[in-house]
Amino acid sequence: MDWSDRIGRRIKLRDLHILMAVADTGSMAKAAARLRISHPAVSKAISEMEGTLGVRLFDRNSQGAELTPHGEVLLRCGINVFDEMQQGLRSLEYLSDPNSGEVRLGCTDIILHTLVPPIVRNFSAKYPGVQLDVKLTNPGAHQVQELRERKIDLLITRATGQQEDFHSEILFDEPFVFVVGVHRELARKRLIALADIIKRNWVLPPYDSAPGALVAEVFRANGFSPPRPLVKTIAIQLTVSLIASGEFVGILPMSVAALSAHQGSLRVLPLKSPGPRISAEIVFLKNRTLSPAVVAFIDCTREVAKSLVRVP
Repeated sequence: MDWSDRIGRRIKLRDLHILMAVADTGSMAKAAARLRISHPAVSKAISEMEGTLGVRLFDRNSQGAELTPHGEVLLRCGINVFDEMQQGLRSLEYLSDPNSGEVRLGCTDIILHTLVPPIVRNFSAKYPGVQLDVKLTNPGAHQVQELRERKIDLLITRATGQQEDFHSEILFDEPFVFVVGVHRELARKRLIALADIIKRNWVLPPYDSAPGALVAEVFRANGFSPPRPLVKTIAIQLTVSLIASGEFVGILPMSVAALSAHQGSLRVLPLKSPGPRISAEIVFLKNRTLSPAVVAFIDCTREVAKSLVRVP
């Protein structure tokens, strides 16, 4: 019997569902309780899969059941199979009613409070029947894992790095700018140099973070060593609030600073800012079926980003 026969005749969706439950709970007994079936039924399903495939899927011990390397591979297959089925069902739903479905969006803090609101307003006006599930994701590996585990459909972020299994599309890139509170005496000066503010109280992202590394390069490109920030944070609301108070100065991507300036809280200083630029990207898995609602959201994101951002 070849592998295609083994899969087609012997491994059922129910078996994969059981395997996923055992992996998630770490116990056959807990999986049985979650699935509302008997413990022997769970144990039998796992044993039959192991016999069919000729490999051990779980290591059993007194604490429960732990996936073997073979089990981890089959688990990923199960996640992909159920996800593709879900996407297919979403597509069927969309064919019956184009204004339906769900989009699960992940985004970092700075994107959530700047780019996402106009995208959501635009999309919801066009597709009021589509539900948006917007989740805050931490920068770095966590947001990537959310995509791989298919807990979100797409990600809007500032930087993920190149990943072979992702499609990453740059929506725009922009420079960093220096900002102060609108009522700060610095905000009223027409001529100003970085030397005038370098010893002020800075609120900046940690230099060991992705945005912080870029900010450090901005200082170096301007001929200064990165200053020691009084406050280190990647929380954009806290950053803007502290700068707006007039007691701190900071560096922000141009679009973020422009939004806050429009709201009357920040002033962009007339300083040239050579150095690295920062991009905003939309990211989703390659070789994954996207529901029509998700495709429509991606198109809307491109349109809004193009209309909002006018940077040199």
